[in-house]
Amino acid sequence: MTSQQPLRRLPLAAAVCAALLFALPSCAQTTAATPAAVSANEPAKVEKNAATGIAKLTLTEKGIERLDLKTDTVKAGTGTAVLLPYAALLYDAGGKTWVYTNPAPRVYQREPVTVAKVESGVVTASAGPAVGTAVVTVGAAELFGAEFDTAH
Repeated sequence: MTSQQPLRRLPLAAAVCAALLFALPSCAQTTAATPAAVSANEPAKVEKNAATGIAKLTLTEKGIERLDLKTDTVKAGTGTAVLLPYAALLYDAGGKTWVYTNPAPRVYQREPVTVAKVESGVVTASAGPAVGTAVVTVGAAELFGAEFDTAH
């Protein structure tokens, strides 16, 4: 004979989880904002490029701190190939590969990458960001979510 006790607790557990989720504080308000950057109530400003569909994201210092963003630089490979950390690589729903670059302080932008091979945590790309470009290695998935507004 099977006990129904665990199944009766499931709705209660779901209700408790939902209550906790809604009780969590949302992104903290920031007081510092720079010109044409981010409003005091938003951790990121998203500016879509109508031609490419790729957005430029400008984050507050607090937003960067909360995401604990980390970057590394693109290195020269053999010939025209570039090397970048595998941790920087993102795949979209269509299977295309991307990285987020950091072209200016607090600014992040998605850039396509053509992967030739992946070996020992290093991506060899036949096309991608230029050598010396900073790419996001920690927090890129969160930037992707902010760009496509997956939080709402």
